Amino acid sequence: MIPLPPNTELMPDAESTARAAAEHLLDMASSASGERVAICLSGGSTPKRLYALLASPGFVERVPWSRIHWFFGDDRVVPWDDPLSNVRMVREAFGHESPVPATHLHFIPSDEGPEAGARAYAATLQDFYGAGRFDPERPLFDLVLLGLGSDGHTASLFPGKPALAERQAWAAPVPEAGMEPFVPRITLTFPALASSRSVLFLVNGAGKRAPLQRLADGEDLPARHVESVGTVRWYIDREAADA
Repeated sequence: MIPLPPNTELMPDAESTARAAAEHLLDMASSASGERVAICLSGGSTPKRLYALLASPGFVERVPWSRIHWFFGDDRVVPWDDPLSNVRMVREAFGHESPVPATHLHFIPSDEGPEAGARAYAATLQDFYGAGRFDPERPLFDLVLLGLGSDGHTASLFPGKPALAERQAWAAPVPEAGMEPFVPRITLTFPALASSRSVLFLVNGAGKRAPLQRLADGEDLPARHVESVGTVRWYIDREAADA
């Protein structure tokens, strides 16, 4: 089996990963100290199943919908109804009858283009946070959900791209994506992701064995640089771990 990152929980399959993530999300929401809960969403097939679970019987009645504000770790610069949009994916996963208050879904303004959209989303985050600088004692997010790309990227922080070096802005433009689909993106930066009580990577499937092995070999991939003022956890299924 591939040596796995610290704080990894090995799951039998993708469904188990999604269900464990749903329980962790509920734990983080219930333990949040303030009136509002901030959760940063990821794209991808595994989170999509997680979001659908949250809106399904057995979970929907346990989620404090009125308290949770949902943000996005990244998105492609496409219309919100485009099949490539994370906004569309999340809306479809939650379902049209979802109890999510419309004002609690904070979309990345992809219609403004990469540069202007990144600035606008950073302003949205700062307005919600109530400050322009992070206080380690008061994280922005209660939970950040992330995936692992086949090239080792996470959010839209691709190997070799300028956004990796951004340490001041909370969101950054990604004019050239590092892998398909090659459309511009907007991503949260490492400092914004790190302002969190918990970061949870969800990693499923045989296609993730290669980046996990590269991380185990010590390669300097973007996912290695994700931090949290709390804990960085990994939920990995057996197919990805090659167990």
